[in-house]
Amino acid sequence: MPWLKSPIVVIVGSQALFTAGDLLARANMRRGGFVLAAFVTWWFVLYFTLRTVAMFGQLYVLASVPIGKSMALYGATSIALVNVLGVLLLGEVLGARAYAGVSLAVLAFVVMAL
Repeated sequence: MPWLKSPIVVIVGSQALFTAGDLLARANMRRGGFVLAAFVTWWFVLYFTLRTVAMFGQLYVLASVPIGKSMALYGATSIALVNVLGVLLLGEVLGARAYAGVSLAVLAFVVMAL
């Protein structure tokens, strides 16, 4: 599977795992609050596992791509992915001005990464 060694594929995949963990944590921390009991639950084990797997992907990218370029790609991927999932999963719709800003931020990261 040579495509699995592509830094872009690993960036998108690991960022998707980071974001999935963030959404899981957001839903559960809002419901239960920031208390000790929250850290001994099934969802926290899943959250921690997702972030650990994502971290290994990030370490692979950091070993393969210059740090400035890799962080720019992670930034663009994160901004785009979080906004799409915010709309699809959380129903959080931003205004046109905010989406214009998001688009400019992603474009800036892409230009910097190229």
